[in-house]
Amino acid sequence: MTEQANHMHSTSGAQPVVKMRSRFSIVWLIPLLTLCIGLWLIVKTISERGPEITISMKTAEGIEAGKTPIKYKDVKIGVVEELKFTRDFKNVVLTARLNPEAESFLHRDTRFWVVRPQLSLRGVSGLGTLVSGSYIEIDPGHGAAQYHFKALDNAPIVKSDADGVRVTLLSDKLGSLDVGSPVYYQGIQAGEVLGYELSNDKHSIFVHAFVRSPYDELVHGNSHFWNVSGIDLTMGADGVQLRTSSLQSMLYGGIAFDSRPYADSPDEDAEDLVFTLYENYDEIIAKTYTRKIRFVVFFEGSVRGLSVDAPVEFKGIQVGKVVDVKLEFNRSDVSFRIPVVLEIEPERIVESNAGANSSSPEVLASLVARGLRAQLQTGSLLTGKLYVSLDMHPDTPIRLLADERTELPEIPSIAGGFDQITTSLQSILVKLDRVKTDKIGEDLANLLHNGNNLINSSETQQSLGDLQASMKALRHLIESFDQHAEPIAENLDGVLTTGRHTLEQAEQTLRNINETLDPASPLQYRVNQLSQDLSDMARAIRSFVDLLERHPNAVLFGKPQSGEQ
Repeated sequence: MTEQANHMHSTSGAQPVVKMRSRFSIVWLIPLLTLCIGLWLIVKTISERGPEITISMKTAEGIEAGKTPIKYKDVKIGVVEELKFTRDFKNVVLTARLNPEAESFLHRDTRFWVVRPQLSLRGVSGLGTLVSGSYIEIDPGHGAAQYHFKALDNAPIVKSDADGVRVTLLSDKLGSLDVGSPVYYQGIQAGEVLGYELSNDKHSIFVHAFVRSPYDELVHGNSHFWNVSGIDLTMGADGVQLRTSSLQSMLYGGIAFDSRPYADSPDEDAEDLVFTLYENYDEIIAKTYTRKIRFVVFFEGSVRGLSVDAPVEFKGIQVGKVVDVKLEFNRSDVSFRIPVVLEIEPERIVESNAGANSSSPEVLASLVARGLRAQLQTGSLLTGKLYVSLDMHPDTPIRLLADERTELPEIPSIAGGFDQITTSLQSILVKLDRVKTDKIGEDLANLLHNGNNLINSSETQQSLGDLQASMKALRHLIESFDQHAEPIAENLDGVLTTGRHTLEQAEQTLRNINETLDPASPLQYRVNQLSQDLSDMARAIRSFVDLLERHPNAVLFGKPQSGEQ
């Protein structure tokens, strides 16, 4: 056959043409199209798939993979897909998938927490989860994007979308303040406590609080914050004082603040400032008086009931406080004295002549010379607390007990309060002690004995017998009078006739007296003169009685001088 082919090739004289069959078939279009559609669906699904995040928390109580939703303002934006432990098995890591539009919520300050039913002193929360089950709440934050988070143990007090200002307070002790404790402005709840932390020096505490809008506009650089937690019960010279802000602050603490937009208020943002958290409002008032002058007073009697921080008053107005009370012993003469250091705040006293320029020692010396004295007074009989009263007593002598060891200027002291009562009682007891009570007892016993002898004597018995006989005679006389009453009535007409005649004679006598009392008669002149003399005598008696009412001892010591009235 090869030869035949060669023969044909040689006879035809033309080159042979070889045709190649196509390798691509239309049958492959269907799988290729399916692949393209699948790839497009995969790309579309991946591009439309939301971000994946991980949340670390201590426990996964109430969380189920594939069921527990993630919500923002009660709108579902994702779901938990997987639960697993960390390598040390201390925490649980949740892997969740969010909706694509929720990717803008994921920042450095974003917070997550589990919403469960909770019952506490502040109320009940999360009741809706009893039906729907627990879920995870998100609070969007700010800053750089982040996809790994640590869940909060409890829901935050203030969310990121709340309007207001965050303030930082510095306190020596936390007291009963806690997360969620209210912040008040004039009794209205204006915010809450966010948390607290120990300062770097380990001696103070930073308390972070949040003041909501519109009360945030009331926080200025000169605002004051003070603690109103629990019950403020004090027992001092003013008696027993009980103060509390509200029942809520009694249970779990509270803070109050005021608003003072003075002209010299700092312009800094309140969030950049650190405010002092005072223990109470009285401490704020005390801090406003910066100038303080110290004096010393020596009291000779007992100072039981006088303590540090006791008030110092001048004419009933507090001008300072007691800062030190101690007992000094002098070995040379074996004596004791009690120096009490007073701290006066001169800014509490407004000077009428502000232009006068005098030093404090000169002013004190002038006041002491005019009668400035200090004495202890009882502020409350209930508590027995004492306070120092300053007042002017110009009639008392100046007794200064300070020596070269005393560095502070001295204010003289006088006895006051119970010391005066004690002195008076001691004087009365001394006088009573001088009375001869034994002789008085003997005289009283003799008097009783003599009285007993008098009653039992024969003369007294005879007198009683005579008195009894007299009573019998009187009874017989009355009975006789009853028997003769009718004859007496029969003679009554004659008596009346005689009485009529007597009245006529009396009328004539009155005419004669009227003529005698004529104003022009000598007798009338004498009567007028006598009436005037009687009026003068009555006026003198009235003056004497008034003198005895004002000065009962005038009978013994005579009429007092004009300066002693």
